[in-house]
Amino acid sequence: MNGASSAVWPGQPYPLGASWDGEGVNFALFSEHADKVELCLFDDRGRRETERVRVQWQTDQVWHCYLPEARPGQLYGFRVYGPHDPESGHRFNPHKLLLDPYAKDIVGPLRWNDALFGYTIGDPDADLLADPRNSAHGVPKSRVIDSAFTWGDDHPLRTPWYDTVIYELHVRGFTLQHPKVPRQHRGTYAGLASEPVIEHLQRLGVTAVELMPVHSFISDRHLVENGLSNYWGYNTIGYFAPHAAYSATGDISEFKTMVKRLHSHGIEVILDVVYNHTAEGNHMGPTLCFRGIDNVAYYRLMADNPRYYMDYTGCGNSLNVMHPRVLQLITDSLRYWVLEMHIDGFRFDLAPTLARGEHAVGRFAAFLNIVHQDPVLSQVKLIAEPWDLGEGGYQVGNFPVGWTEWNSRYRDSIRGYWKGEGSLIGELAYRITGSSDLYAQSGRRPYASINFVTCHDGFTLEDLVSYNDKHNIENLEDNRDGENHNQSWNMGHEGPCPKNLNITNARAQQKRNFLTTLLLSQGVPMLLAGDEFGRTQNGNNNAYCQDNEISWVDWNMDSHGKVLFDFVCRLVRLRKEHPVFHRRHFFQGRHIIGANVKDIFWLRPDGEEMTGREWHQHHARCLGLLLQGDAIEEHDERGRKIHDDSFLLCLNADAHTVPFRMPKHMGIARWEVVIDTFFSDGKRADRRTFNTGEVYPLQGRTTVVLRLMRA
Repeated sequence: MNGASSAVWPGQPYPLGASWDGEGVNFALFSEHADKVELCLFDDRGRRETERVRVQWQTDQVWHCYLPEARPGQLYGFRVYGPHDPESGHRFNPHKLLLDPYAKDIVGPLRWNDALFGYTIGDPDADLLADPRNSAHGVPKSRVIDSAFTWGDDHPLRTPWYDTVIYELHVRGFTLQHPKVPRQHRGTYAGLASEPVIEHLQRLGVTAVELMPVHSFISDRHLVENGLSNYWGYNTIGYFAPHAAYSATGDISEFKTMVKRLHSHGIEVILDVVYNHTAEGNHMGPTLCFRGIDNVAYYRLMADNPRYYMDYTGCGNSLNVMHPRVLQLITDSLRYWVLEMHIDGFRFDLAPTLARGEHAVGRFAAFLNIVHQDPVLSQVKLIAEPWDLGEGGYQVGNFPVGWTEWNSRYRDSIRGYWKGEGSLIGELAYRITGSSDLYAQSGRRPYASINFVTCHDGFTLEDLVSYNDKHNIENLEDNRDGENHNQSWNMGHEGPCPKNLNITNARAQQKRNFLTTLLLSQGVPMLLAGDEFGRTQNGNNNAYCQDNEISWVDWNMDSHGKVLFDFVCRLVRLRKEHPVFHRRHFFQGRHIIGANVKDIFWLRPDGEEMTGREWHQHHARCLGLLLQGDAIEEHDERGRKIHDDSFLLCLNADAHTVPFRMPKHMGIARWEVVIDTFFSDGKRADRRTFNTGEVYPLQGRTTVVLRLMRA
C-alpha cells in the first residue's frame, strides 16, 4: 500500500491533527527525531488497513499532507520511522500503529496482546530490541470529525468562585443505576444530561459538576486480565477525544449536547484532566502513541540513562512539559475543550508535575506562566491538585494567583476535629474561615481553597463514619493499596450496623456535622456524588479499578437517605442565601464600622471572646464563631454594599453536652435556631429562640447554627 490510488497534496503544518475544511482533510504530526512518517487509512470498522500514504512534507519538525478525497468519519493512524535506540531514549518502531496525539475522536477497543509492545516480551532487557509484529489489529483508531454543532445561545456561565458549589461525579457510575434515566442512556453523557439527573442536581443546588476524567483512556493490561479496569480514568491516551465508552451514540455531539443542557440549567462543567502522564507507562509499557512518535520529546527521561523515565506520578512516566511542543499539546488541548466543547474549567491531576523545571516545582514554571497570560485559559476555572509523588511535591498553598487548590489541610483538619482529636481548634479556625494562612499572603482570596471532606480518592462520607480501616481486598492487591491514615471512626463497630440504633444515630449525626461544617465554611465547597444520601463503597477507599456496584451510585434511597438529602439541600440554600458564608475577602478580625463591631468573633462556651492562651489548650474541643453580617465591607457587581444577617456557629466535638451561653456583648437580642445537627433533620422542634445571656444545651458532637434577631 503506497497511496497511489489517492491524491496527496502538501497541506499545512498547522493546525496539528486531522482538520476537515469542507473539501478535504489536512493531517499534521509533530516529530522532531523521525526519519519518515506514514499515514495509515482504515475501513469503516477499523479492521483493515486500506491505504498507506507517505507523508513527504515536513515544516518545522511537523510532518504534513492533505487528502482532498478524505472525509469526516475516516479512520486513521500513523507509523513513524526512526532509530530504535532505547539507551539514547529513542523508541521508534514503524510496525506499531500510533494514535494521533491530536485526535478529536478515538474509536474501537484496545485489544491487549504482545504486539502492542515495541519490544519482544520475555527478556529483562527485551525493551532494547525492536519487535517486528504489526500492532494495528489491537489499537484503537483515530477518526476524522466534522466539528459543526449548533450551540445556539450557549455561553460561559462564569459563576463567580464565591458563589460556586462543586459536585464531583463519575459519568458512568453516577447514572448507570438511575431508575429514571432511559436504559440506553445510563452510564453516558446523554444520561448525565437527562431530566431526572439535572433535576437532582438542581434540587441539591450545586453550581458545577466536576467530571472525573473523560479524556480518552485505557485500562492497564494486568487489570483487564484480572477482570478489573481503570474505572476512574486516570490513564489518558488522547487529550482531545471524549472517552468513547461513555457515549450512547458514538458521536462527539453527544458530549456537546450534555454541556449545553447543563449550562441551560445553570450548571457549569469542570473536567478532571491528567496532563502529568500518559497510559504508555514506563519503559516496559506499550507503544500506542507518544512513545512511538518521539519518545525523547514527549517524555521526561533520566538524564544519566534515558532508557528509563522520570516518574513524578507513580504511573511510570511524566510528560516533558519542558519541551515547547508538549506545552503546545497541553494548551491546545485545554483551549479546544473551552472553545469547541464549551467547558468551564479544569481540575489538574498531580498539578506540581506540570510546574517542575529540571526537577523542583516552581511558581513561575513555563506552564503556569503560559496559562496566566492566555486570554482564553486565564478566564476559566483552574483547580490544582497541589501534590505529586516527587521530591517537594506537596505544594498546598503555593500555586499562583488565578488558581484554586484542593485543600487537603482542610480535609484533614475537619476529619481530625470531628473525630475528637485535641489541640485542633486553632487549625480548625483557619480552615473554616478560608485558610488565610495558606492563601492571603500571595494575594488570593478565600475561594482559592477548594474545601472537601471526601472525594473520589478515599472513603465516601458514609464509610468515613462506618470504618476504621480500609477494605480493599477486591482490588487484588492484598489490601496494600489505598491510604492507611484515613482519620475515620466507626463509632464502635466496623461496617454496617443497622440493628444498633445508637451507632446508626451517632453516624448520622456525625455526617450532618461534616456536611454543615463543609457547606458553611469560607471557600468553595466540593461534595462527592452520593454523599448527600449516604452512598457506600463498603469500606473500599481506593476503588479506582472497580467498575461495579462498589463504585456505582445506588439511587434507591431509604428513609435515612431522603432525610439526609433534604438536610443537605437546606444547607446549600442557607449558604447561597447568605453572603456571610461565602465572603469574597478574608476576615480582618478587627473593628470595622464601630467601636463594638468586628467582622468575626471567636467565642468560648461562656459567650466571651477567646484569648490567645485558650487556642492552645489540648482539651478544648468546643468553640463558637460569630459572623457579623453588617460588617462584611464588600460590594456586589453594581457597587452596592452587601448586608446580611449575623450568625453564630457553635461546634462541639466533645462527647458531652456543653452549656453554650449566648454572647452578651451583642446587646439585647434573640437568637433563632437554624440548624442543630443533634436532630435527624437538623431542626430543633421544642424551642426555636434563645435570648442574650441564655444557655444553649450544645449536645455532644453537635453543630448548631443560630441567626441573630435584633430586639
